[in-house]
Amino acid sequence: MTRTTQTHSAEETRTLAAALGAVLVPGDTLCLIGDLGAGKTTFTQGLALGLGLPPDEPVNSPTFTLVAEHPGGRVPLYHFDVYRLPDSSALYDLAFDEYLSGDGVVVIEWADKITDALPADRLDIALTAESMETRQIIMTAWGERAKEILSRL
Repeated sequence: MTRTTQTHSAEETRTLAAALGAVLVPGDTLCLIGDLGAGKTTFTQGLALGLGLPPDEPVNSPTFTLVAEHPGGRVPLYHFDVYRLPDSSALYDLAFDEYLSGDGVVVIEWADKITDALPADRLDIALTAESMETRQIIMTAWGERAKEILSRL
């Protein structure tokens, strides 16, 4: 199951992601794929709003820390950026499996770098910058829960 849409501003991208965040529950995994500047972090900021995090809480890409925990919403957000990892074997040191089976939503930027470690039931979100403001967003559901999420959006 796939859904394709376009957004025409960073705010539109955040709004779409906030709508998605509103239907997420603990255990859901979102895999963000896209080049630098495609809007992965902007999308995650919108998800945070949909999960009920305060609008003034900073949600930045954890490029150097690899994972950022945001516990202050309706559901905790665990935000991974795996860009700097050489491969998926480094996830063991981050307790990645514990996050996947934990009490929050897991968002993984650069998920295409660790495909062998991703759960079977997940929502892949590919972002492509078509211009300075326009983003094409393709959401692909893998598994029953991911299909349910996509159908509710």
